[in-house]
Amino acid sequence: MSMSTRVAVFLFATTLALPVLAQDPAIKKVPARYTSPASGSEMYLAYCASCHGTKGLGDGPVAMHLKTPVPDLTTLAKQNQGVFPKAHIAKVIQGEVSLKTHGLQNMPVWGPVFLSLNNSQEPVVRIRVSNLADHIESLQAK
Repeated sequence: MSMSTRVAVFLFATTLALPVLAQDPAIKKVPARYTSPASGSEMYLAYCASCHGTKGLGDGPVAMHLKTPVPDLTTLAKQNQGVFPKAHIAKVIQGEVSLKTHGLQNMPVWGPVFLSLNNSQEPVVRIRVSNLADHIESLQAK
């Protein structure tokens, strides 16, 4: 890989990781990039892919730098007797449920971020969470 390609990949991964870093209280808050509430895939790429990877396998460019392994999102339905746990995933996204696999809240809590992106409009936040969960459901291994 050429030096310019490595630099481009690093800059891209850093940009994707900004929302993750923004969750650490020791790090200056960085606003999340605005995305369309209607596009689960756009939100996933902007907020989740840096850790979970573009296909949800837990292999995003930031994952190797985390202490806790990043979960493979493609197996959520399989782990739940073939049923995608959408309500549970929505609660995890909003920060209402803490996952043991995420350690000490390593995963950003997106509920407050989504509120700030939409001027505290709860209905828009619910649409965002639902569409993001739908996208994660589309990543499930068949």
